[in-house]
Amino acid sequence: MMKKKLLCISVLFAASFTAHADRLDEIQEAGIIRVGTTGDYKPFSSFDGKQFSGYDIDVAKYIAEQLDVKLELVQTSWKNLIPDLNADKYDIAMGGITRKIQRQLHAEQSQGYMTFGKCFLVAKGKAETYNTIDKVNKSSTRLGINIGGTNEIFADTHLQSATFTRYKNNLDVPQAVATGKVDVMVTETPEALYYQATDKRLEASRCDDPFTKSQFGYLVPKGEQELLNAVNFIMDEMKLKGVDKELMKKNALL
Repeated sequence: MMKKKLLCISVLFAASFTAHADRLDEIQEAGIIRVGTTGDYKPFSSFDGKQFSGYDIDVAKYIAEQLDVKLELVQTSWKNLIPDLNADKYDIAMGGITRKIQRQLHAEQSQGYMTFGKCFLVAKGKAETYNTIDKVNKSSTRLGINIGGTNEIFADTHLQSATFTRYKNNLDVPQAVATGKVDVMVTETPEALYYQATDKRLEASRCDDPFTKSQFGYLVPKGEQELLNAVNFIMDEMKLKGVDKELMKKNALL
């Protein structure tokens, strides 16, 4: 009787183990990789109402090609970036995502692919006016930030005295600066330099000496080591072949 019970338990355990296939295997079997992205962070991920574009969108296409699967882009928000990942709405999150320990506790993070830092985006000619924490951290300063990302955390930590306007869509914040609705946008060096180059009304402040130093990376569900290994391998191959540099030039990052 005992042997029979042990056999049944073994069979059930094996069936359970088999049913929980690895995420990478599931992607290959389905022939589709689902990538979650906010679509509001140029030049990494932008959505114009019809299609996505940006550096990380191009990388997502490259990853799909290397895995020989189709790409499905799923729009999410900064606030729901990890909750949507853990809810199985997509297999990987991409789009200018900062690597940080708080995210590592809830998801796996790929290797970093670009070093950057926190800085400000301001109206043309105002870079010297808003180039320190002390100058911005005043009630008279109208501060624009996107909800749910590391920019909001930075502002809440270092700029509590400023007058906040919080935006659900990150694309709305540079426009608010350009049209005079807010004085300062908390952002990162690539985004600030991108808008400085593409909008004559805007100027980057402190990009040459940012307040922090971090790296961008991609997120996969917790415990999905094989998928993470595959993503890191593809990223290494991109560097080796110069594909990353080509895509950065295409998206005004170099």
